[in-house]
Amino acid sequence: MGFARTCSVALVGVEGVVVEVQADLEPGVAAFTLVGLPDKSLVESRDRVRAAVVNSGADWPQKKLTVGLSPAFVPKSGSGFDLAVAVAVLGAAERVDPREIADLVLIGELGLDGRVRPVRGILPAVLAAAEAGYRQVVVPEQTAAEAGLVPGVSVLGVRSLGQLIAVLTGSEVPQEERTEEGRPDAMLAGLMVPGAGLGTGLAAGGRGGDGPDLADVAGQHAARTALEVAAAGGHHLLLHGPPGAGKTMLAERMPGILPALTRQESLEVTAVHSVAGILPPGEPLVAVPPYCAPHHSATMQSLVGGGNGLPRPGAVSLAHRGILFLDEAPEFSGKALDSLRQPLESGHVVVARSAGVVRLPARFLMVLAANPCPCGRHTLHGSGCECPPSAIRKYQARLSGPLLDRVDLRVGVEPVQRADLLGRGGRGEPTAAVAERVREARARAAARLDGSPWNTNSDVPGHELRTRWQPAPGALGAAERDMERGLLTARGLDRVLRVAWTVADLAGCDRPDASHVDLALELRTGIARGAPALIGGTG
Repeated sequence: MGFARTCSVALVGVEGVVVEVQADLEPGVAAFTLVGLPDKSLVESRDRVRAAVVNSGADWPQKKLTVGLSPAFVPKSGSGFDLAVAVAVLGAAERVDPREIADLVLIGELGLDGRVRPVRGILPAVLAAAEAGYRQVVVPEQTAAEAGLVPGVSVLGVRSLGQLIAVLTGSEVPQEERTEEGRPDAMLAGLMVPGAGLGTGLAAGGRGGDGPDLADVAGQHAARTALEVAAAGGHHLLLHGPPGAGKTMLAERMPGILPALTRQESLEVTAVHSVAGILPPGEPLVAVPPYCAPHHSATMQSLVGGGNGLPRPGAVSLAHRGILFLDEAPEFSGKALDSLRQPLESGHVVVARSAGVVRLPARFLMVLAANPCPCGRHTLHGSGCECPPSAIRKYQARLSGPLLDRVDLRVGVEPVQRADLLGRGGRGEPTAAVAERVREARARAAARLDGSPWNTNSDVPGHELRTRWQPAPGALGAAERDMERGLLTARGLDRVLRVAWTVADLAGCDRPDASHVDLALELRTGIARGAPALIGGTG
């Protein structure tokens, strides 16, 4: 009788569970039994593993073989267990030393020829192994850079099962044939979900000046101010106005003014994108805030997460630590829009399905763009809008009150004036100048919030802002009057105070005064308060 064990990782959402892979050989009729709640693709690993072992030059044991995946109550899915199953079988057959593989974590799919193919979710899997105390990990060579992002873990990248057997037995490592430069590599197919696209969820362009520039936006000084405040404090934003005014243009330039991701944030974003199968090959670490803009026909499941079996990350998770832009927001279904209310408050989404419950990260900055009516010409003078008042009310009511109450900034985007469009009205500041002010404002807020569990003004509870970090005396007078008249809810008052702190940070002030609160109220309610131009400028 032969017995050996090794380890792999099962992914539940974007979190990993270390799984012990046990192989037991007993005398009897040759058979291969796989137990431990495997799904269809994992059950098929029996044939893949057998062919890979034989084609790697090793003998397949002609005995009764049982492979168990523990803990048995955790559902296992995908082909990433192939490598661990093959090595456990070879250990039970004493082809490799069972003691050498007992504390080894192996992740990878096997081809019939013995090549090790990459799989999705390497980063969260290696993070789970490191948290469980494992320090040696074997992954496909194409994903070794991704696994190497985890500190304190020794990573071995292999191209074939034959190479791994040679390493474990101390023999000469064979050289595998590599794909010629310029030729497509079929091995990379395992990293991408069909139909997802390589760049889904990632901002177009980079931070080196090759992305869209705010200087391209003509006019729209109020909307530019709102964009800067939203980026500096992490506040949700609604841009409403007629078609062609520049709402989408503004939103597409927002990733360029957001600060670069920290190391921890980069790991979080990379883990989500790796599981979703949209991590670009050759770029193991996502360093820029993601930008996700789903079509208005998106379902609730595609926004919050779903799919067969355990739920997969949706748009809110792909936008984690970045921007979720909903263009033509009233065209989304009310059910889909209202599903955003929980992640907007909590920063994560909990999706329950029959196969299990998954908690997915979803701390994003939401930007909504909306037309005033179905034809979009309602607010234009002499535009010929023929939408009846009932249709206009129904269209605007598609954005529910509870959802809008969670949006800190609601700004009207007016049609561009001819002087601005032709350059005679003065161009706005470039992205680099605005990004620098945003960076300084975030640094000022981070210094103030140091030692607390919050990083940006939008995260701070209202109670803390009213007691621990109080504004200047009398600063909230106008906001309190609006609350008494029913123009603001209690949540709305807290959000106005958060925005006022962000305005003060951008203006370089120690705490918000009445002028900062007036600008925050103007940005939230759309009612002119005579607030001075405290931030921004034109070039």
